[in-house]
Amino acid sequence: MTRKKINRIFLTGASGFVGAEVVRQLLLDGRDVAVLMRPSTNPRRIQKFLGLCTVIIGDLRNTEEIHSALLNFSPEAVIHLGWDGVKGADRNSPVQMDNIVSSINLHKLTSQIGCRYFIGLGSQAEYGQLSGRIFEDASTHPTTCYGAAKLATGLALERSAVAIERPFGWLRLFSSYGPDDDPSWLIPYLIKTLLAGEKPSLTTAGQIWDYIHVKDVAGGIIASLDAQVCGIFNLGSGDGRPLYDIITMIRDAINPNLPLGFGDIPYRPDQVMHLEADIGALSAASGWRPTISLESGIAETVAWYRSTLK
Repeated sequence: MTRKKINRIFLTGASGFVGAEVVRQLLLDGRDVAVLMRPSTNPRRIQKFLGLCTVIIGDLRNTEEIHSALLNFSPEAVIHLGWDGVKGADRNSPVQMDNIVSSINLHKLTSQIGCRYFIGLGSQAEYGQLSGRIFEDASTHPTTCYGAAKLATGLALERSAVAIERPFGWLRLFSSYGPDDDPSWLIPYLIKTLLAGEKPSLTTAGQIWDYIHVKDVAGGIIASLDAQVCGIFNLGSGDGRPLYDIITMIRDAINPNLPLGFGDIPYRPDQVMHLEADIGALSAASGWRPTISLESGIAETVAWYRSTLK
């Protein structure tokens, strides 16, 4: 595997939950980073880093408008995290189809300017209703437009990259968590509700789920970048846990006496009951392994949210 550190990186989706942590780790490692920012983007998560980055104003829906600035920056690699419609309510929005075109155009543009490596972020949603420990060669039957668009993008870019002999990696991310995540997701919802002394509404929580801390997610992306991994890989903790236990762990870290609303809401019709990443292929290709246990990661996340209420 290639081990030469890549120093000039162009990053999309930098203001997002995962993107902000990738920016932080790249800058901490002394790398040159250019970030794509829409004029309407709220840069809250990366505000303190912007002075250390090259900021390129533009939109993935019109890659020609960023051609000149990107050529001037001359990146060695692209980390493509930008994606519209990530929230649950947008998973079947028509905007998902726009993401496919934008990603293909970005791959084409960055190839034209001589950028040698491209890595993109896929999703566990590409697999659909599988159950158990999942390997990359598992069948893919996504149940949402989001999952279908991620799957189509990864496959199209992989084929394009093979045709032009350009190294390309696609990382299918499982469930991430950590400080400053979107409040609509389960873990931040639980923490904020319990810190307010309220009872969260829950299913019976019989699922087994694979949660990975955002710092480990970013570490896996950067390790894959430097190794220039080629192909499709799972990015998760590799450690599935009963959701009931995870929820109880969060409650106990806040106040063991607080009630939990298990069974208050039904499962979704397409609810997956066991989703766990096998990360052996990515570990072998990049040398990366997660380092943050769920217990310590939950404690850190609870402490962060508690501090924001002071």
